[in-house]
This record gives sequence, structure tokens and C-alpha cells, in this order.
Amino acid sequence: MNRYALLLITSMLLVGSNVGIGKTIVEFVPVPLFALLRFVIAMAVLWPLLRVAKLRRVKRDEWLNLFLQALFGTFGFTLLMLNGVQRTSAVAAGVITSTIPAVVALLSWLILKERPDRRALASIALAIAGVVVINLAHAGAGGAGGVGTTSLAGNLMVLGAVCCESLYIILSRRLTQTLAPIDICAYTHLFGLLLMLPLSAGALIHFDYRAVPASIWSLVLWYGLSASIFSFWLWMKGIRHVPGSLAGVFSAVLPVAAAIYGIAFLGERPTLAHGIALACVVAGIGLASVRVKRVPPVAS
Repeated sequence: MNRYALLLITSMLLVGSNVGIGKTIVEFVPVPLFALLRFVIAMAVLWPLLRVAKLRRVKRDEWLNLFLQALFGTFGFTLLMLNGVQRTSAVAAGVITSTIPAVVALLSWLILKERPDRRALASIALAIAGVVVINLAHAGAGGAGGVGTTSLAGNLMVLGAVCCESLYIILSRRLTQTLAPIDICAYTHLFGLLLMLPLSAGALIHFDYRAVPASIWSLVLWYGLSASIFSFWLWMKGIRHVPGSLAGVFSAVLPVAAAIYGIAFLGERPTLAHGIALACVVAGIGLASVRVKRVPPVAS
């Protein structure tokens, strides 16, 4: 395994562990305030990239694309993911989040009219099956114990976050041809900060910050840096040197990292449904990412 593959794996480990870290944080910090702090931390680091001379070179249609990316990929994703993990387990959220490659393929088919091949269709079907298994399991638990309804709502929010992130990926295809990835990150987080401010103003003013342990504030700082900068940079650095057909395989690390965090730090216990769902998703990622060996025709 080369160092670029390790960069991709590290990126997915960060993303997966952040699912559980986010669940820990929202037990102490309201979601709107935590979401705002994520953007504040990111912009404190990315601010030097917002030079006026560079901003003037961004075209009007690029600004529109950047705003849509921020609306879905930073603002929408953050709110839905944090509200989702507040209501469901880190293990379930990790499995659902790992369906992003399949959802990207599905939305590319519906929006960009990029018809998937049979392997991609099978991958989409397996990802959908995995999500259905988890939600049916929670629905069954809800009928017995009354908890599953909340978990089902959380799962649907995480699935909404997956759709938002997938739209972000689709929208970013054009911009990566004209703008540097780190600049895209800075511009979209600036828009995300502006979008989040009205929702977070009340919590920002009236929240009792002293009631939150110092360890949680440390996690907030780490989440802001790792979710917005570290994982993004590692993925962009590695993906330049790894074939696209192999990139999807590394996203299978995400649910594993989320599950390990949930089990080790949150006391969660994976169920058979989680195992079946994870197997479906990982099989789908592997199926879509495996390279087909072309055999040259035999001369007659």
C-alpha cells in the first residue's frame, strides 16, 4: 500500500470518527451553536485564502455554484448530520454515511443523465438495501420499546445529509477544473458561516458556556479542524494519485471508524442488522470500485 492510499484511509478514519465525536458534542452543545462554531474554527484557519484579488477572479456562475455547494455540502449537511447523530447511534450513522458513493452514482444518473453500468446499478441497490435493513430494524424495535421512532428519524436525517454531501460532490465536478480545491473549501465555508449565523444567534448569546466541560470544547476544536480542513486536504492530496476506480473502496473505512468510536466511547453495541447493512454497503463499494480486466480479442 502506497502513501497516497494511506492518505485516503486516514481521511476516511477522520470522517468516520467525527460521526461519533459529533454525537458526543451535541449532548452538551446545541446543534445550531456547534454547527456555527465549526464554521468559525474553519474560517479562522482558511481566512488568509480570501484575498480580494483572488475573489475578483471568480466568475458569477462560479459564485452561484459555490453558494449551492455551501447550501448543500456545508450548511445542509452539517445540520442534518448533527441532528441525525443526536437521535441515532454512531454505528448506524456510519453505515448510512458510507452509502455516499452509491448516492453520488444515483444522483449523477438522475441529474447529469450519466447512465450507470450494471455494476454501478448493483452497487446502488446494495446501498439502498443496507439503509432499508437498518431502518426496518429500528422500526421493529420502536414497535416493541418505543425508541425506534426516534432512531428512525435520526437515520432519515443522516440519509438527508448523505444526499446533501452527494449533491456537493456533483456540483464540485465543474469547479475543480477552474478553482483550487482548498479555495473551494474556503469559499463554501464562508457561505456556510453566513447561512448559519441567523439560526445560531439565539444560542450564541444565551448559552451557558461554563456548563460545558473543557474536554468537550477540545472536541469541538478538533471537529472543526478535522471535518473542515484535515480530512478534506488528505482526501484531495491522495485522490490525485489514486485511480478513481479504487477511491470508493476506501470509503468502506468510514463505517468501521464510526462503529469503533461508538463501541469504545459511547457504549454502543452493534446488532445483526448493522452487520448485514454494513456487508451490503461494503459489497456495493467493492463491486463498483473493482477494475474490470479487459481481455484483448484473439486474432483468428
